[in-house]
Amino acid sequence: MSVRILALVGSLRAGSHNRQLAEAAVKLAPAGAEVELFEGLADVPFYNEDVDVEGGVPAAAARLREAARSADAFLFFSPEYNGTIPAVLKNAIDWLSRPYGAGAFGGKPVAVVGTAFGQYGGVWAQDDTRKAVGIAGGKVIEDLKLSIPGSVTRFAETHPVDDAEVAAQLTEVVARLHGTVGAAA
Repeated sequence: MSVRILALVGSLRAGSHNRQLAEAAVKLAPAGAEVELFEGLADVPFYNEDVDVEGGVPAAAARLREAARSADAFLFFSPEYNGTIPAVLKNAIDWLSRPYGAGAFGGKPVAVVGTAFGQYGGVWAQDDTRKAVGIAGGKVIEDLKLSIPGSVTRFAETHPVDDAEVAAQLTEVVARLHGTVGAAA
């Protein structure tokens, strides 16, 4: 049985380096692991408890929740926007944290990685993402990190999957996340 890892990317830009990093994770997943890149975060409306009622949940939010419920683990890719987590990623976490006490994270393992232009590779945003998803019910693997600085220059002409150092580090992250799921089973 394959372990399903749901990848959520905090950048909506088509040429996003974090999206490229997620695409690399899909390709580099070890045997027995399937990384699914969730498409559609741009369609999920801002969380509003008034519409989060039986029969009223927007279709895009329902698709996100279903994908999350069927996942065994999560891999978040967070750029850094103004020193913190992008709104689209925080919104996804908010939708997945509800209904209160029965959210889709359900103690499943979570890793947070990413890349940003700055010299620290988006560490603040990734730390904020770990904090939010942990409060929302995910089991954050605190020592499983990858922050790649200088994304604009590093990936200007090279896709992350073709960067040997990044590919090796990302492969290790996915393998360790996969192993965490296996160890919990």
